[in-house]
Amino acid sequence: MNKDSIYGLTFEQLTAWLAERGHKKSRAALVWEGLYRKRVASFAEMTDVHKECLELLDDHFALRTMSEHYKQESVDGTNKFLFRLQDGNLIETVLMRHKFGLSVCVTTQVGCNIGCSFCASGLIKKSRDLSSGEIVEQLMHVQHHLDAAGQGELVSHIVVMGIGEPFDNFVNLVNFLNIVKHQKGLAIAARHITVSTSGLADKIYDFTDADLRVNLAISLHAPNNELRTRIMKINKAIPLEKLMPAIDYYLAKTRRRITLEYILLKDVNDQREHALELAELIADRRPLVNVNLIPYNPVDEHSQYKRTDRSTVSAFYDTLKKQGVSCSVRLEHGADIDAACGQLRSKRIKAEAVST
Repeated sequence: MNKDSIYGLTFEQLTAWLAERGHKKSRAALVWEGLYRKRVASFAEMTDVHKECLELLDDHFALRTMSEHYKQESVDGTNKFLFRLQDGNLIETVLMRHKFGLSVCVTTQVGCNIGCSFCASGLIKKSRDLSSGEIVEQLMHVQHHLDAAGQGELVSHIVVMGIGEPFDNFVNLVNFLNIVKHQKGLAIAARHITVSTSGLADKIYDFTDADLRVNLAISLHAPNNELRTRIMKINKAIPLEKLMPAIDYYLAKTRRRITLEYILLKDVNDQREHALELAELIADRRPLVNVNLIPYNPVDEHSQYKRTDRSTVSAFYDTLKKQGVSCSVRLEHGADIDAACGQLRSKRIKAEAVST
């Protein structure tokens, strides 16, 4: 019988769970320290916790519910992990090295139903949500990997941009965020965490009201409904007329900057008229909006899309800047490996199916 991940409990949930079974709050604090500060590999390593408490935890929870199935390492230091879950499903997690620190991109679902026509994540449809423990455990596996290297490196940033739509797994997402931000644990600063959504407007309102203080990014990718619906089928259900008011609600209530992600597809959405239309779309929101231009990582199954050349990227960027839009071009990581999100998972599943 599979056990739930101990990492799925917030500090408050762990404290309450132990209290219901007759254990003091101080023991929950010691367990929490063992998980996130000492980063033990087994409950038995928590030598400062009462044996009866450890036996109880071991009977109900696991520290490892996934295993490393495959790993790629780029020349730039990016590590892409393919994890196998208890039910046999595969997910991806990525460690990226920046000048400002180490960032981990986590996955929230097995597969994706959003159906962006350029994305490798949606090549295999969603079969289930990940539990909050499975999301946290991705981060912990990467941190244990760093610990084993003996360089004293710590994960400092998190992006929730892996396989799946985070807001379609909202409760587990919020639990995950509260766990990794907890000051007695990993204590990753809210300003160092970014959650990306394809634009589930109702959940943007919920996310805003939750006051989690983490950064929000919206996968926009087109400046009008016709084009956005063509490349992102989610826009048919949630067009810009629904999405933009949700963004306005977030901006007005939080006064936090928001990132609009815009992947550049050759001769599809990368022309000067598209840049001008995008600038017009966000004209009244410019002080709190940054547009992040993303070079496209080609996917074999989406051969209709090509990578925009550098001169066109520069021209698009310059057009936005001249319109007073804050923008940046995403620094690429892992370009020499399966860089596109979901690409490694899809390739390994196909390769293993052929071999059997």
